Amino acid sequence: MNTSTVTDERIKLVSFEGNALTVYLMDGRRISTPLAWYPRLMNAQPEQLEKWEICGAGYGIHWEQLDEDLSVEGMLRGLSAIQSRCQASS
Repeated sequence: MNTSTVTDERIKLVSFEGNALTVYLMDGRRISTPLAWYPRLMNAQPEQLEKWEICGAGYGIHWEQLDEDLSVEGMLRGLSAIQSRCQASS
């Protein structure tokens, strides 16, 4: 028997619950990561956090005012902002 699973890792919604960032994906999954992984987000005011936009064809989140960008791939891999930046510069 061949079972096919369709995944759609594009972002549908972003929310903040306590000290966690939760990203809801189009395929129904959600990814929650600690805000402590993202210092710019952790230190932001609530109104700044809410000013996010989807970018990168649906696979990224951008905060213009905070100069922060996160990707679904990085979140799924469990990378913090510092780890992501280090890999990008390698």
